[in-house]
Amino acid sequence: MTKKVYIKSFGCQMNVRDSEVVCGLLLKEGFQIIDNPDGTDIVIFNTCSVRKHAEDKVWSEIGKFNVRNTHNANNANTTKPIIGLIGCMAQNYKGGIFEKAPAVDFVVGPSDIAKIPGIIERLLGSRPTTHDPQLCDVRVWETDGTSRPEEIYHTGFYEDKEHAYVVISEGCSNYCSYCVVPYVRGEIRHRNYKDILEEAEEAIGKGINRLTLLGQNVNAYKSTNHQAAESPVGFVGLLGLVNEVKGLKEFSFVTSHPRDTSLELFSAMRDCGKLKKYLHLPVQSGSDKILNLMNRGYDRKFYLDLADKYRKIVKDGVLTTDIIVGFPTETEEDFLSTRDLVERVEFDAGFIFKYSTRPGTEAAKMPDDVPIKEKERRHQIILELQKKISKNKKC
Repeated sequence: MTKKVYIKSFGCQMNVRDSEVVCGLLLKEGFQIIDNPDGTDIVIFNTCSVRKHAEDKVWSEIGKFNVRNTHNANNANTTKPIIGLIGCMAQNYKGGIFEKAPAVDFVVGPSDIAKIPGIIERLLGSRPTTHDPQLCDVRVWETDGTSRPEEIYHTGFYEDKEHAYVVISEGCSNYCSYCVVPYVRGEIRHRNYKDILEEAEEAIGKGINRLTLLGQNVNAYKSTNHQAAESPVGFVGLLGLVNEVKGLKEFSFVTSHPRDTSLELFSAMRDCGKLKKYLHLPVQSGSDKILNLMNRGYDRKFYLDLADKYRKIVKDGVLTTDIIVGFPTETEEDFLSTRDLVERVEFDAGFIFKYSTRPGTEAAKMPDDVPIKEKERRHQIILELQKKISKNKKC
């Protein structure tokens, strides 16, 4: 009988694409993907560790599922489904997940998702399921920063029939002091531009006509070579090549880092007819002191100048951002600098977050000294300001 698999993603677009990859791998091995956890044989939670809130949602979901599963187990004909936790939390917590969530049967980090079908087959063959770490491959997670097998991106599964995410790089080497990504996804690794173009063409061959290029820092992209004689292709060059793909109507990219953003990129956005005039450029703070503590690699003046040049070169281009309030040692003066920057730039939209400590990061060594009520106040002020700006820009 065909085994049913239910996958739930948490977090960013990268996780959405990773879940599609896992679905494609499982379909290739004869599994059935379903969109409802009831009656499933395997449940997979694809997780995010970027913020504590994202992790809390995962623990809560596992707990609720376990309660439902325990209730169903009273039925003699009901078999406990295999539960897997993959993604950033898997890499971050490793075997500690089995202590915090005993219902989980396997844990796989981001670089090892190609092994998931084999792990599930092994578990299915070992029923009744136990939580003995020696019984399943719970020790498979990325430790050496190696890339995923290229073939996993060519299974042909896309959830949306008109739009596809295409990963151009994995991991991140920026080491922003608040961010856990380099520790859970490894150093940045770039896919070869020919493989990216091949995947884009495969998606278009399935009737998809819109693409989004994905990476933790797309601006840093630099293609590896199939042949030593080839010249490397940078991000701007890649945009030009994607723009020429036949059958493609529109494409975009996320996420950009201000430090690696160039005027050449703005010119490419202006000149590539299929490229959306949309730039997500996280500023995080308007205070030079906080930006330095965050290890962002630029200052307030640099960002303001960059935003101004973008608006001048990319006419009517959309500009969005991320902001963190309540970072360690953030004073009222620091916060007002952030508010002032938001007023000056007039972002089309912004994602505002309250700082939360991420274990293992450099910021975790700093005192989390901004009271939660103060974080909430600052969050609300920036949120309301951005809502007002966004509304005025749409009028």
